[in-house]
Parts: sequence; C-alpha cells; structure tokens
Amino acid sequence: MVLAASHPHLWGQQVTSQATPLEGEPQSSSSLPDEPGRTRYPVAEVLPPTDDTTEVTTQEDTLSRNGSVLILDGDVEVDYRDRVVKADHIEYDQDTGDLTATGHLHVSGGANHEDLTASHGTMNLKKQTATFYDVNGSVGMKNGGHTLTYSSSNPFLFTGRMVVRTGPQAYEIYDGSLTTCQLPHPDWMLYAGKFAVDSEKVKAQNSTFRLMNIPILFLPYVTHPVDSEQRQSGLMIPVPGYSSTKGFTLGEEVYWAINRSTDLTVGAQYYSLRGWEQSATFRYRGLGNNFAKARYTGLLDRGIFTNGAYLNQGGEDALFTGRHDFSAATRVVGDVEYLSSYAYREAFAENFSVAVSSDILSILYGVHEWDGYAASARVDRYQGLKMTAVAATPTTPATPEEEVRIFHAPSLDFSSTEHEIGRTGLMWSVEASHAGLSRVQPNFSTGGLTQRFDVHPELSYALGLDGWRVRASVGARETAYSRSRQVPYDPGALPVELPASLNRSDAEVELDLRAPVVERTFDSSSVEKLFHGNDVKHTIEPELTYRYVTGVNNFLSALRFDDVDIVSNTNELEYGVTQRLFLRPVKNRPCKEAAPLNMTQTHNWDDDSQTVQTRQQGVSGKDSQPSCGSRPLISWRLTQKYFFNENFGGAVLNGRRNIFDTTLNFSGIAFLTEPRAISPLVSRMRVRTSSHMDVEWDFDLDTGAKKFTSNNVLVDVHENNVFAGLSYARLNAPGRFYTEGVTSAVSNFNQLRLLLGYGSPTKPGLGVAGNVGLDLNANNTGLVQYGAVQGSYNWDCCGFSVEVRKYELGSVRNETTERFNFTLLNIGTAGNLRRAASLF
Repeated sequence: MVLAASHPHLWGQQVTSQATPLEGEPQSSSSLPDEPGRTRYPVAEVLPPTDDTTEVTTQEDTLSRNGSVLILDGDVEVDYRDRVVKADHIEYDQDTGDLTATGHLHVSGGANHEDLTASHGTMNLKKQTATFYDVNGSVGMKNGGHTLTYSSSNPFLFTGRMVVRTGPQAYEIYDGSLTTCQLPHPDWMLYAGKFAVDSEKVKAQNSTFRLMNIPILFLPYVTHPVDSEQRQSGLMIPVPGYSSTKGFTLGEEVYWAINRSTDLTVGAQYYSLRGWEQSATFRYRGLGNNFAKARYTGLLDRGIFTNGAYLNQGGEDALFTGRHDFSAATRVVGDVEYLSSYAYREAFAENFSVAVSSDILSILYGVHEWDGYAASARVDRYQGLKMTAVAATPTTPATPEEEVRIFHAPSLDFSSTEHEIGRTGLMWSVEASHAGLSRVQPNFSTGGLTQRFDVHPELSYALGLDGWRVRASVGARETAYSRSRQVPYDPGALPVELPASLNRSDAEVELDLRAPVVERTFDSSSVEKLFHGNDVKHTIEPELTYRYVTGVNNFLSALRFDDVDIVSNTNELEYGVTQRLFLRPVKNRPCKEAAPLNMTQTHNWDDDSQTVQTRQQGVSGKDSQPSCGSRPLISWRLTQKYFFNENFGGAVLNGRRNIFDTTLNFSGIAFLTEPRAISPLVSRMRVRTSSHMDVEWDFDLDTGAKKFTSNNVLVDVHENNVFAGLSYARLNAPGRFYTEGVTSAVSNFNQLRLLLGYGSPTKPGLGVAGNVGLDLNANNTGLVQYGAVQGSYNWDCCGFSVEVRKYELGSVRNETTERFNFTLLNIGTAGNLRRAASLF
C-alpha cells in the first residue's frame, strides 16, 4: 500500500544533534550501554522543510489500524524513498512518522549503501532519525543475496550495542567495533566506546586495535573515510626499520589533503648511524591529461668509514613531472630532475635499478600541432654522473665525482609528416631546429652557448607491383655552427674549442625494397600432433635498404652535443629477413583472414598442406598479419650492414670508439674502432610458447672481431601462483674515454638476474619470493650485487610481508636491510616495504 503525508522529506540533508533522549523508546539491560546514562545519546534536530510530500509503501501479512497508527505483522517491508525497512512486527504512525520495529529488523539503502540488522529499533521517517539495538551493519557494501560486494573503495562493517542515527547519513555507534573484514570472525577489529559516522568519514577516540582478537595498539584518535572521493589530512603511522649501514631507523610523515585534486606529504626519517633524511611529495591531478608531481629527498649525512677512510654520502634528489594541455593540439610538458651526488643515489636508493642509474635527463617543452606539422620549444639538460673514488687513507681526500653536462637552452624545433605534392604521389617532409648548446665535462667546457641551425628536407615516392614495394627518397641537410673543434686530434685527446664558425652540408639518397611476404601453411596430421592440435603458418619477410650520404667532409670539426652532430658520410647496404611462425587451433578452420593494410589480394588458410601464398606488404609495416584465431609462436629478425665507404668519409679514428648516426640507428652497441666493411650481425628472437611463458634472445655477433659484442637472454614464466624470471646480459664492446690518460678499452659487462616466487599480493594465503643479481665477472668485487628474500601471508582482509635485502655495490654500499609492511583491506599500508620494491 502507498501512504501519503504532507510532511517534508529531509533525506540527504545535514542535521545537528542535541543530548536529549527519545521519549518512550524501548530499553533493555542487554542492549543499552553502561553509565553515565542515556543523556549522552543524542537525537536529531530537524532542518527546515524543503518539500511537502512523502510516500511510504508497505508489504505485510496482516494489517490493523489504531487511529493514525498502522500495525503490521508477518513478513513486513516498509519502503521509504531509497530506504527499505524489514521486520517481524512494525507499528507506524502516519501523522508523526514514528516507526517501531521488533524482530529481525533489517534496514538498508541510502547514498552510502548502509545495511544493518538489529534486534529492535525506533525510527522517524520524516525526521530521518533512528535508534537501533544489538546491531551488525556495513557501509559501502551491497547485499547481493548470499554475498556482499563493494560499492565504494572504502567499505567497512561495524557492530554496536546501540546505534543512533542523527541524520540522513550520520550515525553514532556506542560500545562497538569496526572492520573491513567479513563478520562474524574478522581478522582485525577496532574497538571504541563511541564511533561517529557521517557522509565523509568515521571518527573514534580512545580506540583499541585488535589483530586475531589480540590487543595490538591503542589509538587516541583515528579516522576512516567513508566517501571514496574524500581524503583527510593527518599524521601517518610511524615507520621503524633497521639497516646494517644506516642503523635503526624511525620515520614519520604528515599528509595534507589540500583539495580533492591536490595533496602534499612531508616527512623525515632518522638513521641512528647516519643522520636525518627529509622527504616531500606533491601531487596534482587535473582535467584530462593534466597532472603535476614533485618529489624531494635529502640526507644530512654524518658520514661513514669505509676501508678505514671517511666518506660522506649525503646529497639531494629533486624530481618534477607535469603536463598541461591548453587544447588537443597544444600542450606543455616537463620532466625535470636534479641529483647533487651519484654517491647519494647509489648508497640510499631503495631500488637497485635506480641505485645504479647514473644518467639524468631533464626536459621542459611546449608543442603545438596542426595539419601534420609540429612546432615546439624545449629546454633540456643531460647530466651523466660517475662514481666517486674512495680515499686511500682517512687523511686523503676522495677523488672528485666525474660529471658530464649537456644543455639545450633552448631549442626551437619544427617538423612535419609526409605531405603529398598535388596528386603526383610525391611526398615531402622537413625537420628543422635552432638551438643554443653547451657542454661541460672533466677538463673541457664550451665557452658559453654554441648556436646551431639545422634543416633537413626530404622527398620520397613509393610504388608497388605484384606484391613488391619500393620507396625511394632524396634529401639534403644543412647545419651551421657558431663554434667548431680544432683538428686534427689524436683518439684520446681532449676537445679544443675554436671560435670559428662551421658549415656542414650533405646530400642523401635512400632506396627501400620489400619483396612479397612468402607464406606457407602446414596442416598435416603429423604437424597437428606435434603442435598439440594446431596448424602452423610460416612467413618469410625479406628487406633491403640502400643508403648514400655525401658532403660531410668536416665531421671531426664539429663539437658533439646530440645525435644531430654525428651525421656522417656513408655508402651502405642493409639487408635482413624476418621469419615468423603462427599457431592456429584446427577447430577454427576454415576462416578468412582480415585484409591487412596495403594488400592487393587476400588468402584463406587452404586445406591443402604446403600451400605457398604471397601478399603485398607496405614498407612501413613489417609484421605479417596472423590468421584469425592464431597466435604468434616465434619471431626472428636477422639484419646486417655492408659499408662500401669503410672510413665514412674520413670520420673514423683508429683506436677509439666511433659512433655515427647510421651505426647508432642500427644497433645500440658500439662496434667501430677502425675502418670496416661489415657490421655485426644483429639478431632479435622472441618465442611465446604459451600464455604462461615468454623467451627472448637478442645478440650482436661481430664477425670481424669474432665475438658477441652483446648477448641478452630473457625468460618469463608464470603458471597459477608460481612465477619465475631469468635475465642474462653480456656486453663486450669498445669502451669510452673519460679524462685525459684514463680510458676504458672495453666495456665488459656480464651479469645474471634470477627471480623465483610463489603467491600473489592480492590473494589469500602464503607467498614467498626471492631474487638475486650476480656479477659473473666479479674481479674485484663480490659475486652477488644484490639479493632479496620476501615472505607474505594474506588473510581475507589484511596481510603481512617481511623482507631481507642485500646490496653489494663495491666500496660505496655494502648493506643489509630488513623491511616489513602490514596492510588492512581498504584502509592502508604501514611499514617501510614499498609496493614498488615488492617482488610479487
């Protein structure tokens, strides 16, 4: 039935409370809190009316009336706006809005999805106030029948001897508990004499935190957000720890929720053996892609004695990243970092990859794009830091840190995509820049800013015939410098800057030829048996590129700042082939292939085995299109270059590492130490045996030096809760020159990384993992560079992790540290084991 009353509907409005009892409310010694009495339990003060209509719908087995009071019995349900009240017996006064319910009372609904059960209670539907007794309830969870599902990112469950609703979304819970675990046997609980709940958060004073029903922590004041959009300022839980080089540590942070889009965290950490570390993190998230993030860490180091020598490893590291879009085509982006000392990073970074990263690139740029054109202005700074040598004795100072700094201050750039000239099929594009450049390194620095103007136009034309694709292009480059370098010079000589200007010009011709992709399908019974019910498709993609650059006869006279300055003469031929194997389940046959781009003909998987097929392949696309329902098994690309101009127009210096744009674009591994005709053979192989295992093997084989200049193997395995990884990295390439008289003839790197684990950070149960990094050269240092063992156990709503980590980075860092964290579901994490450092 539907009942109407001319009373205001106040659902969703805030109310204030006063300490006066409800008249005539039921009481029992088992449900009421102890002294000092009922006067501490408030009722709501009603706000002024905002409307004059109210509808109440009831369902019941029997109905009787006593004046304005309805008496409902049986399986009773009262629906009022977004609330549902169920009980065995309900008495409802239509005039006053008072409702009394007894027996299996269940109230649900509201903006925060409140859901509670009680033995009995009283309500006023018009004033949105209520009192419930012997309560179990939840906020932020939906009842889906037999299960509860989260409706917000901050749900919680609670119990209370008495719960007073003082407003539409405001409760006071007396002698109760709060948890994010499922009742009635939660892993953790927070007990308090009183909890105050509103639309934003839960607050409690003098509460006790219990884990497995064991009192662990007394909290004078604690809050928990109810609204996932709201964050709150406050002190973070203190973080203790221990390290063999830092000693006992204790850290504390203050969190400030500035507004819904911005927050700030400021903290300090004390190391008993080293001193104070400061940290701060600022975050902002705007509309669309707009964001800003800043981080600062610094250490006031008291110093440490290493091998009898005093070493101060203090320093600062500041990082800012951000982006602001003025429109879809105009934006400004920044990624800026300042590191005062590489020794500071190596000694105190929590992540091994960060600890050994010595190259820092800071860049700030703005760009505007339109109709295939882009104009930008940027300022950037490259900072390459090298390790500080440890003093031989306590009285001998340490060798200063070697540092290379390169600046673009600023650079104005313009570029375009390819544009067609009329309807001729002839495409043009251009790149141009004007930059102010400087470079500082040991024993050398440029005198102020060197001005450089560079323009690089290009014309190209592509055509195809019977599956063959050809792209021909011609271009020119003009580069003007305001300063130059003195020539001739020896391989190990330091640069000498001259005030004389320099002009460099070249002409470029390139011809790219792609043959039709050859495809062969194997679907015999023996193949299907060998590959577990799969057909096999084999594709072969040959490629050939000829490139000729001439006019750069003054390569050695140019100062080096970036890749624009390493353009050289070349006369070369690059040839290669890519082979792929695709697997397709037999049950998917027959099916038609989706037509790839630039195809003039399409083919089906034929029923006949060993069918040769061809398709047209665009020059810009190198991947064969897998057939429908198929998956890649193996991809293997082999490529090499032949140099007709072995000394690159006189640019090669014997006895040193030479890097040109043509060699850098071909391989990231340097190989030129003398004139040569053939480059190393570059191989890139990827194997995906199943959805649970990936293997990659990449190498550069120098046939002239008869050695692998690089050899890298990566293996990733994951099956259910078991995961493992292996990475092997071998580098045996020409070294670099640092300072006068100090050279490294060979970059010799031979390392192995292993990872093995069981478990998941998000699933209940035990988890254990370990990793190790080995230096297989291990001449003057230990075999183990770093290692960690981590164990965790997750209950339904909380988890605990511990870790022991070891760093051995020569004389700079030899440290053992213990870390831990404790996580409460939808509450947070306390401890010094960061998520980014987790092995899981």
